[in-house]
Amino acid sequence: MLKEKSYFKEELPINVTTAHIEDYPIHFHDDIEVVYVLEGSIALKNGYYNYILKQGDIFILNDREIHSFTKTNEGNMVMMLQLDLSYFSNYYGNLKNNFFVTDMQDDDESLDILRNILGRIMMEILEKGYGYEHKVIESTHNLLACLLADFQYFLMEDGKFINETKNKGNKVLAGRLRRITGYMYENYTRKLTLNEIADKEHLSIYYLSHVIKEATGLSFQDLLSFIRVEESEKLLLGTNKKVGAISEEMGFSAVRYYIKHFKTWFGMHPLEYRKKFTDKVSSRETAAKYIRCSPQEIEEAIRKQVKGVYTEYIKGKKPNPVIVELDIMAALQEESAENNFIGTLLERDNMKPIARPYNLMVSLKERLLASGINYMITTSCNGTAEINSISILVYNINDFIKNDLQHAENREKIYEIASQYDEEGEFLIKCQGLSGEFNVSRYKISQKNIVTAYQEGLRAPGVASKRETLISSWSTLPDVEFSAITTSEALSIRSTMRGISAEIILIDRQQQSNHSKAKQLLR
Repeated sequence: MLKEKSYFKEELPINVTTAHIEDYPIHFHDDIEVVYVLEGSIALKNGYYNYILKQGDIFILNDREIHSFTKTNEGNMVMMLQLDLSYFSNYYGNLKNNFFVTDMQDDDESLDILRNILGRIMMEILEKGYGYEHKVIESTHNLLACLLADFQYFLMEDGKFINETKNKGNKVLAGRLRRITGYMYENYTRKLTLNEIADKEHLSIYYLSHVIKEATGLSFQDLLSFIRVEESEKLLLGTNKKVGAISEEMGFSAVRYYIKHFKTWFGMHPLEYRKKFTDKVSSRETAAKYIRCSPQEIEEAIRKQVKGVYTEYIKGKKPNPVIVELDIMAALQEESAENNFIGTLLERDNMKPIARPYNLMVSLKERLLASGINYMITTSCNGTAEINSISILVYNINDFIKNDLQHAENREKIYEIASQYDEEGEFLIKCQGLSGEFNVSRYKISQKNIVTAYQEGLRAPGVASKRETLISSWSTLPDVEFSAITTSEALSIRSTMRGISAEIILIDRQQQSNHSKAKQLLR
């Protein structure tokens, strides 16, 4: 079939294929496609014009443009990104029939921005971290904003459209051209006059003619004939209609004018073109031949092409530390600290497996010194005596997870979230005002502990054997660790976790009854 249907996942309005292409037959689709050559080169036939795209090149295939890909004498790796226009038109107005042209100097700053955005989209999809869909959609919005700002200015030169920089940034002109070309694409099959469009744009015929010629390099009539000829290619290759019928359907007043203009753009008679390319149209017999690239291949190509994005991606894979600096004496002087912790969320009945450390912390009934969405620090001291203890609770829960947990209606959904979320978290608590020798007691529940606890709660009674029940009970046991530390004025405590998990850290001044508070709490 000449028309290729684009398939988009429910949660993503884009579709990305990165592949080594051997041959991708002639086809078109109703959505914009961004082509980015990561390695080697690829031959692109876009309507009447043939291009050789090299490494680093980006080409925009506007909706309904007929095109095909063929390998050159060297290998290639090509990223093909399709955008769901029905989704993005909700934000940017009608994007159909837009012209985006990226034919410009390789070192143009705007192209570098496009490469960075495309690299970021690809890396987010490769990583598939929690909430990656949101990041991908956000980056795609940035991609469209960049296209609308810098790549919808075009000019005809040597038979092909190139990016025109003189009018870049002229939003009034860009909007006017978009309306004019959109109207021409919607009405090219009938008699269409310059006067009709001038009336719609509230411009004189002379000025409108000047605007079109100045902005595109084509006269109004030449632009209209180009649109008609371009659209006729679909009927030539996708139907058996006669040339005369196609000419009439495209809005030409006589078949000789159609043939004349077709030869101008395609360099041959319409029937000759049909004979030459019909057997190269995408079909069951002439299916696309390509090999999808592995994540490792894609990552390596982006590392070479878009180094800044790759470095950012690698950094993003490491824990993003939560750093808390607390002056204990200063905090004690304040009347009360604001509680920003997620306690209300953890107090819900379906959160019990996750809330165990929080409930233990609350049972101490200590004074709050500091808190954030995922940490709280308390003490039993009243501010007048020596500081003998502080208690720290940290949860590897960020804003995304908090929001998802708040909207989880039952234990099944919480179990699903706890099973899927796998990102690392790092906390560094810097406490000022602690001097001496201290015992440090740690109580940590891991993602495995929490997931197993939910599994046990969801399992029907009597289904598991005694052996399975015993093993599961071991999987819910927390890790407990005891150590000692000597400090002078400042103490730093670090905690790292993966997935939804939590840790209580109890710091007690060494006395005769070592670990007294910890033993009482963990008993």
